[in-house]
Amino acid sequence: MKRNPVLPITSLLSILLASFHLVDDIVYGSEKGVAPNLLMVAILAVWLYGTVVLPERRVGHIIMLLGSLAGLTIFVTHLTGAGGLAGVEIGKLSGAFFFVWTLLALAVVSLLSLTLSAYGLWSLLRSKALP
Repeated sequence: MKRNPVLPITSLLSILLASFHLVDDIVYGSEKGVAPNLLMVAILAVWLYGTVVLPERRVGHIIMLLGSLAGLTIFVTHLTGAGGLAGVEIGKLSGAFFFVWTLLALAVVSLLSLTLSAYGLWSLLRSKALP
């Protein structure tokens, strides 16, 4: 069976964009303290493990699906104004273009990764159910 590399590639791209966005949040001061940052690093590490080590297994698809949901959650959190930069006009920040572009790219790639992981998980479950 030929492996389709699209899901691991989109998942890796989501991880990269999420880490860029985390750095932007730290630089702009919306992520304060060590504990939330360590939690995010742990989430990214598990997501990376599921993408690189377990891409064809059911648990790998579940990890990539949950990671994609996390990427979309980052987008929705900032879109609703609960992202920690309340009261700050993003357009006046230096590097605002990269901040917003990363956020939008993360949402698009995470949505694609979510779709692909859900489809892959569905295919795995169907193939196990067939005699």
